[in-house]
Amino acid sequence: MNLGAHISIAGGVYNIFERARGITAKSIQIFTKSNNRWFSKPYNAKDIEKFHNLKEKYNPFAVFAHVAYLINLCSPNHETEKRSIDALIDEIKRCEQLNLPYLVMHPGSHLGKGKKWGLNKIVENLNYVISQNPDCKVMLLMETTAGQGTNLGYSFEQLKYILEKVKRKEKFGVCIDTCHIFAAGYDISTKSAYEKTMNKFNKIIGLKKIKVFHLNDSKHPLNSRKDRHQHIGKGEIGLDAFRCLMNDKRFSEIPMVLETPKDDLKNMDIENLKVLRSLIR
Repeated sequence: MNLGAHISIAGGVYNIFERARGITAKSIQIFTKSNNRWFSKPYNAKDIEKFHNLKEKYNPFAVFAHVAYLINLCSPNHETEKRSIDALIDEIKRCEQLNLPYLVMHPGSHLGKGKKWGLNKIVENLNYVISQNPDCKVMLLMETTAGQGTNLGYSFEQLKYILEKVKRKEKFGVCIDTCHIFAAGYDISTKSAYEKTMNKFNKIIGLKKIKVFHLNDSKHPLNSRKDRHQHIGKGEIGLDAFRCLMNDKRFSEIPMVLETPKDDLKNMDIENLKVLRSLIR
């Protein structure tokens, strides 16, 4: 399996490869800039060249990005909405500079305006963003969410609505977060439950739309609607779900990354990856 983790870009985006080597990660997710700022200074040519040279040397299975958490494409606040659009356009350009295939994003939070309003606003703004980057190669991946607060994307039907309504359908895919779907009410904790949930996703959206997995156990129980990640096998989901996923040949060519809690020495990333690899038959 093409296992890895979210890796810090501190000190320069090119540093991710040495850090990935240190934890035995083959797939790498990054923020293209500080995740708590709307904008950051552009990459310089030397940093971009260094990134590509080190990427060729390390030869990871995949490197992709996650948008900053500030972005909300269905914010009722016009200023926040505009900043979100501009920030997403900027992140797409950063991905293009690094030649990254995917940019993962949470669909958005309607903040009381209603689900249908929020979904339509997301579609409207996604269409605009792509119209400003018509030739971009990066694919935007809608991440499954836990359904906490007014966050959208917690049901497969909501994701289907977005994917069907956007104009450039080839520009969009899905990132499955195991913690999030479990918290949203999709059980994967046993082999039969896992198969039922995957069959449901396949029927509603189609498994071919899944391009990335986030591998996280959950601190809270099924259908809790709480987004709290836990180490693999240490939460409410348990090891059976990850055993199923590690041995599901349909996903053998898909990057899978940890977003589990970090520690200063990065030992937990190493330990979680060991646990996942031990489940492979």
